[in-house]
Amino acid sequence: MFGSYESFESLATRVDLHIADNRLNEALELIHHVVEAALDEPALVGVFLGSRRLDAQCREIGILAEESLHSDNDIQTEKGAQTGCVVYIVTKLQVSGGHTKVIRDFIKAKPLQHHVILSTELLGPSELTSVNADLSTGPNVSFDVAVGATHLQRLQWLLRELRALAPKRVYLFNHHQDSVAVAAAICRCDVPISFYHHGDHHLCLGVFLSGVQHIDPHPMGYCNCREKLKIDSQYVPLIVEDRLATRSSFMENGFLTTCTAARLNKIEIPYYVDYTDVIPELLSKTGGRHVHVGHLTPWALHRIRRNLKKLRVDPTRFEYVPWVPSVWDALVEKGVDLYVASFPYGGGLTLIEAMGAGVPVALHRHMYSPILSGLSLGYPGAFNWHRHDDLIQFCMTLDREALLREGANARRHYKRYHQAEVLAGCLADENSVPSMPDAAVDEQVQFDLEEWAQWISNSTSLRGVLRKKVIKTLKSIRSLVFIAVHKIRRFGNFSKGRRS
Repeated sequence: MFGSYESFESLATRVDLHIADNRLNEALELIHHVVEAALDEPALVGVFLGSRRLDAQCREIGILAEESLHSDNDIQTEKGAQTGCVVYIVTKLQVSGGHTKVIRDFIKAKPLQHHVILSTELLGPSELTSVNADLSTGPNVSFDVAVGATHLQRLQWLLRELRALAPKRVYLFNHHQDSVAVAAAICRCDVPISFYHHGDHHLCLGVFLSGVQHIDPHPMGYCNCREKLKIDSQYVPLIVEDRLATRSSFMENGFLTTCTAARLNKIEIPYYVDYTDVIPELLSKTGGRHVHVGHLTPWALHRIRRNLKKLRVDPTRFEYVPWVPSVWDALVEKGVDLYVASFPYGGGLTLIEAMGAGVPVALHRHMYSPILSGLSLGYPGAFNWHRHDDLIQFCMTLDREALLREGANARRHYKRYHQAEVLAGCLADENSVPSMPDAAVDEQVQFDLEEWAQWISNSTSLRGVLRKKVIKTLKSIRSLVFIAVHKIRRFGNFSKGRRS
């Protein structure tokens, strides 16, 4: 994980030396790369969630960077109209991913306040398509991107903006490796700062920030942070706007229609059960139909179609939809009878959308992690499985009456814990304690030593190491292509503006 460093201590010492020599940019970059390396280690997922040492170093860098800044009266005057706003520090806005939706929910919960989103753009430009247009051009929202090529320049820009805005509250919605955003979250005044722990599967900077309110959005993370990480966290539930349309009848065509909504980062992970194997077998045994919502790689789609052919399943019974504006609406429109939560990494908001739509759910019990399982996000009594045979057997025994009963339980759970009014109440009164689902069900997740041992053996084999190298290289290429395309588009728009 730590590259040429023999230990974490030697790596952290190198960061300290950079800080002592006032080489703050090198320190920020090194912290960034350390976390990025950890993200590529599957064995650390759900285990290594935060680092007190790295967070303390980010804070120290932020304090030194702020002390080096001189007062800027011009900026103070220019930003004066937005004084008292609510600020959201982000790494980037994305079309996919839950944190952008959560920021939108926070803004909707306080419509009378002005909201400012400050983006470091450290992992490439934000996706400001029509989907996110309201977060950049809304009537009570403004969006600004960091100025500067280096980590330190972006940090200095961010600190100047915070000083000029004089916000009444700051929310930190950083990506895991964003050392710049975390360094900016320094408590130099009475402005309350909240760290929203959405990067909860992997190592994430900011988890142990001192003097900062820690927010966990689900029962699994809340209990883990309080009981294992010893963080005095606050539970603020995920919410989904009630779209009212729900499933009221099931298996209208005489067969079971299942659905999973997740991108490749939650599914195409080395694991003892493979989505590309399980879904074709499920269709073979149930005679049903499966809808996949979310981008998958061509390789994963090839494996699914190859397995369908091998099992003599009509390929039209697997429907691939790369993206939809609303998973909730898609579940209702496509007549989905059962939502099969993604595995090995579960998703929070999509599960809530399914329950809101009155769709029964089947949750995967991860081989070691309650957080990756997400059992306590589901309604009481929701089916969960560890071996894929159990999932298939469950699906084969479902009938209309059972689905109606489960669907009603799902909808009831959604209305109690995840409607918009619940979040509005939390943000209006920070001393309020929202009702949280019982997390006792997470105790069903037991450490499967045999599967874990085989998984570790596979990941450390020559094939496993080469696979990680290939994935890391492809991710880097994808990031570079995305940035290049964005720059070309910006240059094209600039050229058009000059010609006009």
